[in-house]
Amino acid sequence: MTTLDTPRTASPVAASLRSLYLVRFGFAVVWALLLALTASRISALTTVLLLLYPLADLAAAVVDHRASRATRPARALVVTMVLGVLAALGLAFAVGSGLRAVLVVWGAWAIAAGAVQLVVALGRRALGGQWPMVLSGGISVLAGAAFVAQSGAPGASLTGLAGYATLGGIFFLVSALRLHRSLRGRAG
Repeated sequence: MTTLDTPRTASPVAASLRSLYLVRFGFAVVWALLLALTASRISALTTVLLLLYPLADLAAAVVDHRASRATRPARALVVTMVLGVLAALGLAFAVGSGLRAVLVVWGAWAIAAGAVQLVVALGRRALGGQWPMVLSGGISVLAGAAFVAQSGAPGASLTGLAGYATLGGIFFLVSALRLHRSLRGRAG
């Protein structure tokens, strides 16, 4: 344990994160499937899906913030909330400009949100189950840069966003399973 997570706060926070991560896994997989089915063009449904993802990230950050107020990552979670709002607003404007603009906004958001996720996960190492979140944050930064770079390339598409969400969902699942194991170890 670090000073960030005392025995009194670690288990409730870890249990809350485990549940949140399982929900995020389910959401990411369903979202990715729906986006993959509609990614051939920017339609009304695709627009809703594009706006929904950062708003779901915002909602998850609010839940996380409430569960972990006593820990240091609380400020970084506020940054995540702001990024979710900015990403949704940016995407709302970007869809009118086309695929290139969507990929640039999504990429910028993935870079910023991934960096914050990396910082939060590193600060929560003592909870257990955070290495998948560290990897996810780092990969998000790299994927975001790839989305920005891909935005001007011929053949660019939204299907990469579905893969990004799926991989993120898998990291949430692995982290939830590791947190479950960590919590079982503390109880025994």
